[in-house]
Amino acid sequence: MKYASDNQGSAAKPAAAAGVPPVSTHDDLRGTRNRVARSILDHGPSTAAAVAERLGLTQAAVRRHLDTLVAEGIVEPREQRVYGARGRGRPAKVFALTDCGRDAFDQAYDQLAADALRWIAQSAGGGVMGEAAVAAFARARLAAQAAGYREAVEAAAPESRTEALAKALTADGYAATARSAPNPQQGEQLCQHHCPVAHVAEQFPQLCEAETEVFSHLLGTHVQRLATIAHGDGVCTTFIPKKTTTASASTSGRKPA
Repeated sequence: MKYASDNQGSAAKPAAAAGVPPVSTHDDLRGTRNRVARSILDHGPSTAAAVAERLGLTQAAVRRHLDTLVAEGIVEPREQRVYGARGRGRPAKVFALTDCGRDAFDQAYDQLAADALRWIAQSAGGGVMGEAAVAAFARARLAAQAAGYREAVEAAAPESRTEALAKALTADGYAATARSAPNPQQGEQLCQHHCPVAHVAEQFPQLCEAETEVFSHLLGTHVQRLATIAHGDGVCTTFIPKKTTTASASTSGRKPA
């Protein structure tokens, strides 16, 4: 007795021999979809064309995966931010990871960290004193973390120090890159496409402020935070000017690029 699957199998063989590619398995699709999500994590909000180019896939295939990731709540479409004068036509659509998407990449201890910082604040008396205690903890934590970055930064040539810091941050899971600012003559931008403590920093901005101060000390110049994942931006962006004499960090809030 022949089963229907037997007939289907025999019918499929000539098609394969004729050069028709086999249908991807569920695991293959899921693996590629994870690569698409990871590419957005590493590079920040991206167009389908940019993801396709990075992964060597067709734009049509990437769009199908993005549609699925959007349906699963892993990524969300956004209007692309345009720096400087905007040209004609609608800006390209970019895709960014949602909070749920970031949760899939190693943020399992957010609640524990938030509870610990809340306890520190309450133990210090709450209010202004509590905020100061959390800030002191954040500075101490970042100072210890920066000790590992300082060697890499100081070993680099002055014009390569932002890139050296980006590589050191990437090794710690921040998926950081260094690039020219919209006006290259003004300086550079340090971009962190992932933040392991983004959810906690949303409740305790002292973490972002301490990090900005550390960047200033490591690079020996005034720096300015332009955007943070904790505030809903797709990328943590810090501006590093080329020429300045001020060595303090600007942490008063985000400003548009």
